[in-house]
Amino acid sequence: MNDRTTPDDHAIVVDLGFGDAGKGVTVDLLCSGGGYGAVVRANGGAQAAHNVVTPDGRHHTFAQFGAGTLAPGRPVPTHLSRFAVVDPFALAAEAEHLSSLGVADPLSLVTVDRRALISTPWHAAANRARERARGRDRHGSCGMGVGETVAYSLEHPEDAPTVGDCASPAVLRRKLDRLAERLASVLSGSADGGGGATPEPRPDPDACLAAYRAFAERVRLVDERYLPRLLARTPVVFEGAQGVLLDEWHGFHPYTTWSTTTAVNPLALLAEAGMAGRARRIGVTRTFATRHGAGPLVTEDAGLTERLADRHNRTHPWQGGFRVGHLDLVALRYALEATAGVDALVVTHADAPARLGRRLRWCVGYELADGSPVRIAPGSSPDLARQARLTGLLGAARPVLEPVPGDAPDAVSDALGLPLEAVFSGPTRADAHVRVRRAPRVGALPRRLPAPV
Repeated sequence: MNDRTTPDDHAIVVDLGFGDAGKGVTVDLLCSGGGYGAVVRANGGAQAAHNVVTPDGRHHTFAQFGAGTLAPGRPVPTHLSRFAVVDPFALAAEAEHLSSLGVADPLSLVTVDRRALISTPWHAAANRARERARGRDRHGSCGMGVGETVAYSLEHPEDAPTVGDCASPAVLRRKLDRLAERLASVLSGSADGGGGATPEPRPDPDACLAAYRAFAERVRLVDERYLPRLLARTPVVFEGAQGVLLDEWHGFHPYTTWSTTTAVNPLALLAEAGMAGRARRIGVTRTFATRHGAGPLVTEDAGLTERLADRHNRTHPWQGGFRVGHLDLVALRYALEATAGVDALVVTHADAPARLGRRLRWCVGYELADGSPVRIAPGSSPDLARQARLTGLLGAARPVLEPVPGDAPDAVSDALGLPLEAVFSGPTRADAHVRVRRAPRVGALPRRLPAPV
């Protein structure tokens, strides 16, 4: 995985949880081998937070830049595909931090599909206003407007600002004026029952236009012909954002993202380039479950939250607290089915058992208070009402816990029937043990794990 040879296929990195599993360190490790020519972001936006710590101690939280930017030798370029939601202000701030870490002219490493949506300060302000109006029923949004951007584009497709508009000030100004007009009631706190909410400050259109024009001059804007040519020229890593359990259709509504977090988008981009089937899918999981913000976490354990505190994931003013639970085999199987499987696993935080001072436990089933089993499976078609019912069901479920048998990464590999690609026992690529792929042990599945139905 990290030897300096050219990979035969592209790689798709997918988080099998609610996010924060270790996509950033996985992409950094893949790119450290020197065989991948670019990192392609195929969902999400500036709300992503992929932490990479280099062996020499530099740390960056990747949001829109690909997590291969700190690879040794040379930075791996980033392509923001048409599925990405682009925030030029956040991208500039991220570039500034990367520059302070020694990356020369970070924005010159970025290509952006002109069709990608632009997330503006109006979207972010409306997002925060709606979330504030929900009071105690907040969804756990990051407050950065990514979902608002997608929702607006679905309602007003002809007026949704795109990356290509940044090179056409007159077009962009017209779209920004209409955006501000349509979201005015939300920003005043009068929408969605938020009449008593504090109004959000109004963005400055002139400042936005200047920033977007500078963005268009600093990065390379490309059309639909660029990515197929890139994919034909060099293997790339598709870096997913968030996790499968937050997927817009397979996550547990309404505590989800407005983004397809499975492998669907990378596979679509490959198919468009005539390269269907030319990718390895790598699923990432910790040795324990986490969730940042509201929503069901069946295996949540306050003691684990305290003992396994994450210095890169603190309480967020919009998302809320960072929660920890026992490794959840039921949720992992659900995620694997939702994303149509993966080819191999990366397991992070393999040092957790030593940090706990006791053996890890994992969840092998869900049950209700009366002991009746709870079984979950992804739906065959988009159905938010169905996903909301699942949310209610998970809220009433309790975990069936058993000790993890032996070494946690090997146990997970055996339970899921997947080979290990790499195991991280610390935060850097130097802490990764690259495994020789092996067939999981036959008959190693835990006895209480229910089959999806």
